Amino acid sequence: MKKIKELYLKYKEIINYLFFGGCTTIVNFISYYIPARIIGIDEVISNSIAWCISVLFAYVTNKIFVFSSKKENLVGILKEMFSFIFARLFTGALCDIGLFALMINILGINDIVSKITTQILVVILNYVLSKLVIFKKEKINLE
Repeated sequence: MKKIKELYLKYKEIINYLFFGGCTTIVNFISYYIPARIIGIDEVISNSIAWCISVLFAYVTNKIFVFSSKKENLVGILKEMFSFIFARLFTGALCDIGLFALMINILGINDIVSKITTQILVVILNYVLSKLVIFKKEKINLE
C-alpha cells in the first residue's frame, strides 16, 4: 500500500489528469445524451452544448485537482479560463478536425485508427498546453 501511495504522489498530476479526463468524457456523453435523446434537441446543437459543458468541467477539475492553480482574482481566473478554452479550440480544430480529415481523406487511414491516433495526440497536447502555458506555476523571486 505504501508503494502505491508513493507512486501516486510521484505521478499525481498525470494520474489526476487522466482520471478527470475520463470524467470529462462521461460528462460530455451525458450532456449530449440528455438534450439529444431525452429533450429532442438537434444533434449538432446538443453536441455543442456537451462540448461547452465538458470544457467548463475540465477547466474546473484541471484548475483545482490537477494543476492546483492558485489564481483567485477575477482577472486571473478569466485569463486562465479563456486560455484553457482557446487551447481546447486549437487542439480540437488542429487534431480532432484537421488531422483526422487529413488521415482519412488524403492518407486513406482507417477512421477508427485515425480517431484513436488523434485523440491520443489531443490528450498529450492538452496536457502540455495546460502545464506549460495555462496553469504554469509562477516563479517565486527570492531576491
